[in-house]
Amino acid sequence: MSKVLVSDPIDQAGIDILSQVATVDVKTGLKPAELVAIIGEYDALMIRSGTRVTEEIIEAGTQLKIIGRAGVGVDNVDVPTATRKGIVVVNSPEGNTIAAAEHTLAMMLSLSRHIPDANASLKKGEWDRKTFVGAEIYKKTLGVVGLGKIGSHVAHVAKAMGMKLLAYDPFISTERAEQIGCQLVDLDLLFQQADYITLHIPKTPETTNLINAKTLGKMKPTTRIINCARGGIIDELALADAIKNGKIAGAALDVFQSEPLGDSPLRSLGKEIILTPHLGASTTEAQVNVSIDVAEQIRDVLLGLPARSAVNIPGLGPDIIEELKPYMQLAETLGNLVGQLAGGRIETLNVKLQGDLATNKSQPLVVAALKGLLYQALRERVNYVNATIEAKERGIRVIETRDASARDYAGSLHLEATGTLGTHSVTGALLGEKEIHLTDVDGFPINVPPSKYMLFTLHRDMPGIIGKLGSLLGSFNVNIASMQVGRKIVRGDAVMALSIDDPLPDGILEEIKQVSGIRDAYTVTL
Repeated sequence: MSKVLVSDPIDQAGIDILSQVATVDVKTGLKPAELVAIIGEYDALMIRSGTRVTEEIIEAGTQLKIIGRAGVGVDNVDVPTATRKGIVVVNSPEGNTIAAAEHTLAMMLSLSRHIPDANASLKKGEWDRKTFVGAEIYKKTLGVVGLGKIGSHVAHVAKAMGMKLLAYDPFISTERAEQIGCQLVDLDLLFQQADYITLHIPKTPETTNLINAKTLGKMKPTTRIINCARGGIIDELALADAIKNGKIAGAALDVFQSEPLGDSPLRSLGKEIILTPHLGASTTEAQVNVSIDVAEQIRDVLLGLPARSAVNIPGLGPDIIEELKPYMQLAETLGNLVGQLAGGRIETLNVKLQGDLATNKSQPLVVAALKGLLYQALRERVNYVNATIEAKERGIRVIETRDASARDYAGSLHLEATGTLGTHSVTGALLGEKEIHLTDVDGFPINVPPSKYMLFTLHRDMPGIIGKLGSLLGSFNVNIASMQVGRKIVRGDAVMALSIDDPLPDGILEEIKQVSGIRDAYTVTL
């Protein structure tokens, strides 16, 4: 009979499910050395946030088939090592959806009616009704930033309460937004028109301080902001200043740039702000849900069935993973790159396996390409299992083709993405066993390894243009690590690919596009 180790406290409902198929040992508070000493006996490990599953622990888990994290994140699990060892890693990405959505709605209503401060006042023996005159949400406009599962549920309930709905999500189709009941608009219009703004997006370089002094200045003085998503999306100093000076009506925050919240001007504000200590997922039901969800997945894997929320590659043995891993990294990198070049909402992804690669297994490469394509929208929420589902939900059509006659490289992968802003393509190959090289961008031949920060230009092949671009970048203290030009004919159109040491400063991309001879420019972060 299989054996499961539970090393963090979980709800009894999860243990009961595991006990149907395995012997379950609950041993919490183990030190790393103690866990290493016993993990070799177990087929599965179930954890929460308390246990850190390191490479050493995974290497010692010679019988492990699955590691289950009863929660949303897996930052305390060495997922690459688990993948290399053929161990499935699962989490519960939807276990706290309702809890987070309901907390958002509770914060919105409490903010509108000053409930926390009114409660505190009454408990002090006061009977002050005038101070706590509130606002109704009925017929008010709610701006939902991010229409994922939580944002969609908030929108659904808000609509039932009589609110008008605007939404911003560049990765959701108009049809999908209309099904939810939202009108898709650009972010500026949402900021200008919304009475309430609720954030349901991950923290990324693009969303960090999305709510700042400039964007706050676009809002109505009656606007109220709710954030139960991630800390760091709001510039807290700018928010405090905006509330203090009456630029907006208030805010309700459950998450913060630094947690626990230390000294902050937010604390000194009155009834215009509500602060809670990251309670979005803190319901009895959510804790039960994540335990049941992950326990069911562990049970299924032990029975030889697939897991529904794996964050790595389920069902493939270590030998297959080791063989495909470099090509999957190639596919994921190219997917990430072409998604950023195309921008906007992607409608079609064409995946072409070329040369010797045309004889390989295609499904893992297609899934990896979709994972890369969707990374900018979903970040850590997209994985090898849900990438296909997420793409389908976004209306992305996937076309798979093979061309065994392509001979420029022994094997290469070509991706073409078509979206609302146009069509772009990239081709890449492996040099040696693991070194990824870009071999073509938008039909122009190049040969460059991808780097973290890249700049691509479409320009006319003419004397001096490289110098102009280099001088412009230099004036902004941007250092070029490497540069290559790809062209088809002399004095025709060409593509320039530059690897740069740091992200481009704000505003410089538009200046690049104004350089004589440059038709377009794109930045990419990999």
